Amino acid sequence: MAVRRNIALLSALLLVSVSAYVEELDDSFLETRGVDDIWLIKFYTPWCHLCRQLDPLWHQVGSELRSLGSPVNVGKSDGSANTGMAKEFHVRGYPTILMWKKDIKYSYPGPRTRDGILDFANRVGGPLVRSLSSLQLFQHAMSRHDVMFMYVGATSPLKGNYTLAAEELIIYTSFFSGTRDILPKAVSLPILPAVLVFKDGTYYTYNEERDGELKSWIDRERFPNYSKIDSFTLYAMGDSGKLVVLALVEELGSCDEGLRLKGLVEKVAADYRETYSRSFIFGFMEGSDYIQGLVMGEVTLPSLIVVDLSIDAYFLPPSTTKKEKDLLDFLDGVLDGSIQYQGGNSIHQRILRIIYEVKSTVLLVYDQSPAAACLLVSFPFLMISVFFYTCWRVRSAMKNVDGDEATHPSAPLPQRRKILADKKSD
Repeated sequence: MAVRRNIALLSALLLVSVSAYVEELDDSFLETRGVDDIWLIKFYTPWCHLCRQLDPLWHQVGSELRSLGSPVNVGKSDGSANTGMAKEFHVRGYPTILMWKKDIKYSYPGPRTRDGILDFANRVGGPLVRSLSSLQLFQHAMSRHDVMFMYVGATSPLKGNYTLAAEELIIYTSFFSGTRDILPKAVSLPILPAVLVFKDGTYYTYNEERDGELKSWIDRERFPNYSKIDSFTLYAMGDSGKLVVLALVEELGSCDEGLRLKGLVEKVAADYRETYSRSFIFGFMEGSDYIQGLVMGEVTLPSLIVVDLSIDAYFLPPSTTKKEKDLLDFLDGVLDGSIQYQGGNSIHQRILRIIYEVKSTVLLVYDQSPAAACLLVSFPFLMISVFFYTCWRVRSAMKNVDGDEATHPSAPLPQRRKILADKKSD
């Protein structure tokens, strides 16, 4: 018993110490916050299940940032009680994670994971564009980032555009700057200033005539050419203007066919990058829940699909993709229009998607609680019945009122005589 009490006491002390790194914020925070303070804030409500699940992780984030000496303060706020805070930050759902830095509010777009949130806090909490002063610092940055952008050269209009793009896209990726002599000799830069992206073990240089607006180019190139993709990342890829080639495989380890399909997609992504990189992003996704919502049906695993998140459309290969040529023919067919997309965001498709989502929700609730599902299905019919019954009662009452008014002494004499004669004849 004594051991149990000691363990319980230690757990309680640990919880209190960790909670000390996360401050509960109310509406007064809007007036008391320092101008230069940087805050990472989670908005929640007491009845939100996902908010409660996120709470232990949130305290870990607060503890980690404090131990690293980060300038980022961590807080949380009950959006249902502190409506001023929720309105100021335009909170629409819960949980919502945002950073407030120098009167600019940044919304966290990634998965609710410790590493994802910490990376966001460290990236947005620091300088928008981090300056690198040596080859060693450049190599260190390369080791920590799958994708990183870099401005090379002196002050110029291009650097101004680069900084403006960083201000908006810092929530997604990392921005650096430096001089030519800190880069490896293998990096060729015939013209300065220049903007580069380092990813996939190589680098690519921005060219305005070929690539268009700088911000749009960064938005397209901020994803690796091939990677593991989750639902958050896939949704964000819709803003890139590219189609996403996905190998869908099982969550708990791929079978031989799944491994073969993943390898085929990765090989084509690497070997044909110059051909397809401006049109496609390649990757694999474990599980098919998100894609099933897009196609509104069951998806067999493993399988191949190309999705266009900008219009909620998808392409399916016309035959089994066994060889490299099969995949290349499929991608070429998507690009030249010989393979038509399915789905889309037309009114008809939106209605079908709403029906599918309602049906899926009811089936999910039924699996967990049949009684609750029956109540959920019957509720709309009950409300319609109540509406028609109320209309019938109102109409009946109005008829009775009209009859009473017609026989009232103040009614016209011919009308009263006619009604009295009708009653006698009855």
